[in-house]
Amino acid sequence: MESNSPKLSPEMLVPRLGEYLLQKGLISEADLQRALVHQQNMAAIGGQSLLGQALVELKLLEKDTLDQVITELIIQLRSALQSSNRNLEQRVRERTAELNEALNRLSELNQMKANFVANISHELRTPLTHVKGYIELLISESLGPIAEEQRHALSVSQRAAGKLEDMIEDLIMFSLASRGEMSMKLASVDIRRLISLVGKSAARKAEERGVNLIVNPPENLPLVQADAEKISWVITQLLDNGIKFTPSGGTVTVTVEEEGHNLVQVMVVDTGIGIPQSRMQEIFEPFHQLDGSSTRRFGGTGLGLSLVRQIVEAHGSLLDVKSDEGKGTTFKFPLLAMRE
Repeated sequence: MESNSPKLSPEMLVPRLGEYLLQKGLISEADLQRALVHQQNMAAIGGQSLLGQALVELKLLEKDTLDQVITELIIQLRSALQSSNRNLEQRVRERTAELNEALNRLSELNQMKANFVANISHELRTPLTHVKGYIELLISESLGPIAEEQRHALSVSQRAAGKLEDMIEDLIMFSLASRGEMSMKLASVDIRRLISLVGKSAARKAEERGVNLIVNPPENLPLVQADAEKISWVITQLLDNGIKFTPSGGTVTVTVEEEGHNLVQVMVVDTGIGIPQSRMQEIFEPFHQLDGSSTRRFGGTGLGLSLVRQIVEAHGSLLDVKSDEGKGTTFKFPLLAMRE
């Protein structure tokens, strides 16, 4: 089967042939115009006629001269292309070096930020210890009797100091994680007992907010491989988050179930305000709040979920989150079961 495509020729590879022939004095302007008219006429009757071919057919240019000119133009184009490629390669090398420098600078800034957070956190610890100690002495009346109104005020101060201490501990943990210094002490952990203890600690906060907290892990769960302290912190954070973002009358549930033979799935489900799908990844950004306004309803440093994910991943696991805006959020992650 014959193709209707025009036959390829070297002339098709070179642009502005007529201009080049004029510059070299090989044809005149009148010759060029005659050739262009001839080319148009040939095209009108369905023929294929290139400018060089038209010049040769009109005997305005020798075929050997045309071939020589086309060869020159092809060599020039190839040289220009090679030069362009060299310039492009050099620009790519320069841009790559600039990006590497920017990444190194960003790494240095992140390290400086982590060091600053670590230093300031440790500096805050000492005066806070003194504040807590003296509040304890006052509440216990070791420094003399106090009135009931004073006791109430000191209790409020004590709770505030406790929250501040928790925030400082979060900052210290974040700085360790940022510098790759957060160690894992993996051991066999009774996940049922751990969750029950975390649930008891969170019960008061849930009651204050009017949130129904359900913590009822099943019997006969296998032990799991985990750092008990850090996984306890993870579940505490997820519970606190669920309680904080669930309106009064809502429910936060902690469930644990075996998944296959080797995994135990930990799940925290709330019926709270949910997270917009378009902003799902933002919840894991450190020091970031979805509501960053000065009038935001919910407090916090914005470190909790960032650290939660880092700790879960340090256990060789993955944190999965699903949310339906206005209906609630589910966080879950598996831990390795320890079988005898």
